[in-house]
Amino acid sequence: MANVSTSGAWLSAPTKKPSFFARLLRAHIESSERRAGRVVEGYIAEHGLQTLSDNAERQIGRLLSKGSH
Repeated sequence: MANVSTSGAWLSAPTKKPSFFARLLRAHIESSERRAGRVVEGYIAEHGLQTLSDNAERQIGRLLSKGSH
């Protein structure tokens, strides 16, 4: 009989290591998210924004849609 923690997860269940491609995809997604965060932070700092207006959101969206530069 397997042990169950208070969260309901099986403690004795073996964990399968993700494939190389799954790990590569995860690394790519995380890298893209970090880049997007830097773009947003840079835009906000450059324009001295206290609140995010609709226009600022549109501009940030355009910056993010340009791809990595």
